[in-house]
Amino acid sequence: MIRLVKASRTYGNPPVAALDSVSLSIPDGEFVAITGPSGSGKSTLLNLLGGLDHPSSGEVVVDGIHLETANDRELTLYRRLKLGIVFQFFNLLPSMSVLENVELPLLLRGDDPRASRATALGMLDLVGMPHRATHFPHQLSGGEMQRAAIARGLVHGPSLLLADEPTGNLDSVNASQVLEVIAKIASRRTATVIMVTHSDSVAALADRRIRMKDGRVAPETP
Repeated sequence: MIRLVKASRTYGNPPVAALDSVSLSIPDGEFVAITGPSGSGKSTLLNLLGGLDHPSSGEVVVDGIHLETANDRELTLYRRLKLGIVFQFFNLLPSMSVLENVELPLLLRGDDPRASRATALGMLDLVGMPHRATHFPHQLSGGEMQRAAIARGLVHGPSLLLADEPTGNLDSVNASQVLEVIAKIASRRTATVIMVTHSDSVAALADRRIRMKDGRVAPETP
């Protein structure tokens, strides 16, 4: 599903490596937690996998697509068709209902509106939010907003879900609810899930943990 070969990303002059010759492989359907201190390269790695940034050197291949050489049109199609992203701060559109937020990726893709609504309702049911379909983001708790964001990130059936500190802005109760949803999604193996987190307890839910340090993948510890 995912293959990085000596992928690096440098910034500035003289260049500073935010990601330093990283090579790794992640099979289809795996739930992976990316951990490490601030500045270790976690966000840079996620940006490369999301096609939001290009590597300075090396290869980044997701689902057969070479992101390091993809043009703007190819990257737009990749993000629209194959990628779901869940951010720490939800990024729901405040003027739209929960249901409208969730169905938006399908409508942007050009899907039939009636079918899009049915699919979005099904996804809200999956994340335990059917009763909130007509509510607006400001009427939700933090955990509910994050679950709605997860539904939006998955509604178009992506092969890869990237979650950037999805519980970092939540209290313990809401964080637990969101993690239950992510764990349920990961258990279905319908998408590869990569989650950046600072929390050891959150990382423990994943199939595998990749530790970053100084822009590199740290050696596995027994």
